[in-house]
Parts: sequence; C-alpha cells; structure tokens
Amino acid sequence: MPLYVLDNNLWFPPVNEALQDGLLAIGGDLSEERLLLAYHKGIFPWFDGDVPMWWCPDPRFVLFPNELKVSKSMKALLKRNAFEFTIDKAFPAVIRACKEKEREGQDGTWITDNVEAAYVHLHKRGYAQSAEVWVNGELTGGLYGVRLGNMFFGESMFSHVSNASKYAFIKYIGHLIEEGVQLIDCQVYTEHLESLGARMIERDVFMEYVKGAR
Repeated sequence: MPLYVLDNNLWFPPVNEALQDGLLAIGGDLSEERLLLAYHKGIFPWFDGDVPMWWCPDPRFVLFPNELKVSKSMKALLKRNAFEFTIDKAFPAVIRACKEKEREGQDGTWITDNVEAAYVHLHKRGYAQSAEVWVNGELTGGLYGVRLGNMFFGESMFSHVSNASKYAFIKYIGHLIEEGVQLIDCQVYTEHLESLGARMIERDVFMEYVKGAR
C-alpha cells in the first residue's frame, strides 16, 4: 500500500488502504473541516514531530458502554463521591494537563501546540468535550475527545492523583449512556482501558458504527 501525502485539498484516502500499523496518510492541516472529516471517516490524527499523521488501525480498540467494568475499589470511590465530577468546565486545562503529562515509554507528547489550539477550537464549536474531576477545587484528573452523534472519540486522559482519570472516565460513560452513545473509540490498545472493558473489533465493524454516528 502507498503512503498518501495530503495537500491543501480536503480529502482522505479510503481507510482500507492504511498500512499494516494503521497509518493512512501524512500532511494536511488541523482545520475544523479536516478534523471533522477525519472523524466522520473513522480517522484520527497522531503526531510525530510537527507533521500531522492520520491513522485508522485494524483492529480498532473500542469500548461498548454497557461492557464497562468497574472494580470494587472504584465502586467504593464512586459511592463516597471521592471526587467532584464536571463536564466541559475546564477543557483548556484538561488538554494542557494531558499535553504536559509524562508517560512511560514515550519521548515527549503528540499533543503539539497546534493540536492543543485545534481541539480548543473544536470545543468552542461544540464538537470536543472534556470531563473533569476535582478535589477541594483543584483539577486532579480528566479526559477529552470528540463527540459526534452517538459516538465519542476519546483522545487523551490524565491523573494527578491515583484513580482520578478512571473516576472521570467511569462517570463520563454514565453520562454518555444517558445520552444514547453506543460506542467509545479508544483508538489503540492500552492496558489501562482494557481493565475498564475496552476490546478490539474489526475495522469494518467499527466503520459501520461510524457511519451510523453521522
């Protein structure tokens, strides 16, 4: 398969032409129009340096909300309201915290200044959402992603204290269930999300959900 190089025109190649690792294309920009087109096609950006790289792996790592796993220890935290939970109260602070979070096995972050600005813009336009948890008025964990219809495309999460991101994730999924969301895109495998019930599905199956999210 060839690796496509995007130009200033607004387009993406067919997702079934992605390389074995899921890389579909490089280049282009992070305009609102291109980002929304990408998500509508099941494609997400993930940077290496300053050049946008566009991905659609097969299989795809997802979470069906009704398959969410909540451990006994997390149930205890939820029962005693260990954190204050909010939605869209501090989107810029959440993405900035995700950007600055040191992650094992990663040299730097894929959330560049341009990525940060692009998703803050999407948030202002009503497409990107954040979920936050707080202790004594201090932001301690959260996540952000893109919401399109009955799908949520998760992008990143962070914790400053133990279990904060899990707490935010579990509470936010409860909110998404109430709003009829059928699938949460987790993009690529992490042990953290697998422990919460995420699993792999074939890309063709994932794309059927994407088509229905429009």
